[in-house]
Amino acid sequence: GDDAATSPRASAFGCRPLCIMAKAEDKPQDKVAASSPPSDDGSITTEKPRDNEANESDIGPDLQHEDGAPTNDTDAASTHSINDDLTDLTKDLESVSIAPRLSVETLLAPTPIKRVAALLSAQKYSKIVILTGAGISCNAGIPDFRTPGSGLYDNLQKYHLPFPEAVFDLNFYKSNPAPFVHLASELWPGIKHSPTTTHSFIALLEKKGILLRNYTQNIDGLDILAGVSEEKTIECHGNFRTASCVSCKHAYDGDECKRIIVEDKRAPSCKKCGGHVKPDIVFFGEGLPAKFHKSLKRDMQNADLLIVMGTSLMVSPVNMIPDMARRDCPRVLFNRELAGSFLKRNGINTRRKSYDTSEKDIFQEGDCDESIRMLCKLLDWEEELDNLNKSTRLS
Repeated sequence: GDDAATSPRASAFGCRPLCIMAKAEDKPQDKVAASSPPSDDGSITTEKPRDNEANESDIGPDLQHEDGAPTNDTDAASTHSINDDLTDLTKDLESVSIAPRLSVETLLAPTPIKRVAALLSAQKYSKIVILTGAGISCNAGIPDFRTPGSGLYDNLQKYHLPFPEAVFDLNFYKSNPAPFVHLASELWPGIKHSPTTTHSFIALLEKKGILLRNYTQNIDGLDILAGVSEEKTIECHGNFRTASCVSCKHAYDGDECKRIIVEDKRAPSCKKCGGHVKPDIVFFGEGLPAKFHKSLKRDMQNADLLIVMGTSLMVSPVNMIPDMARRDCPRVLFNRELAGSFLKRNGINTRRKSYDTSEKDIFQEGDCDESIRMLCKLLDWEEELDNLNKSTRLS
């Protein structure tokens, strides 16, 4: 965890520093059997004595008793000498300390995950900016937007929308709020869906004091439920905690809005002008929250590590955040595919800066939760991660 460790490598990979092998003293009067290098499993083997150094297996069968014992004093003396040599070698080996083998998880972890673990274990990154999208909430049972067949937009076609994005279109909501009301009743935070491993990882970074800001494009509120503070979180596309009228912008009680949408399955009406009320989710045609604009430039100037997770980086202006990172700020992408400016020249972006190879853009393909779990195993954070996640699960 974040406990003191013997070295950055120790904290990342859970192993002690390699101890120095003591060198056995040469004994002119004795010949010690040579030892071969440690095998793959960490053991040391003893080589067969060379040249005319006799051992019991070299004694011909006709010169041995049936039980294998030597038949004369010369052979007995030779056997005694070999036993002495082996005793000396055993004593020498007692002074040898061999570093424990790396765990299976470490050996099998993909190289990008090892590189991220090395960055975090170096303990030089204390202003981490996170940028997330719908992909980190899929394992909570919330579909992403664009995956064919299972994506949110495909599942809303029963409402005969003129185009999939109409569910978040302000003018469409004013004339037909039903599709959004149905969606909101299913997604409302704190009712059906619990934070994922990735959400808990973000909370863990804040707990360790190394999270500068968490920018999320999601409206599911799972970051907050996972324990990430509102101070550290910028919900780029709004939230369900507050509500207002789409016509006159008059504020509306958030709890009352929730009750009417979730229980009555209808849009609340503004008490001032009678217009439709909705949660303060950013629809197409609306501006992003003031907090986003106020914090973004300063945060990206200060960020020393950027981690992007579960997003196609297709929605503006949030998709421009990775390009705002300083040239000396390592960028990491956990995603099912390359996206945004991480993708250049039919492969991962290689244009960024002159800093060390290990700190250029890092891309780990696959499920975010699986990648984060592998990372936390290497950092010895897995127990903290699991405890944090279990404490936020809905009963």
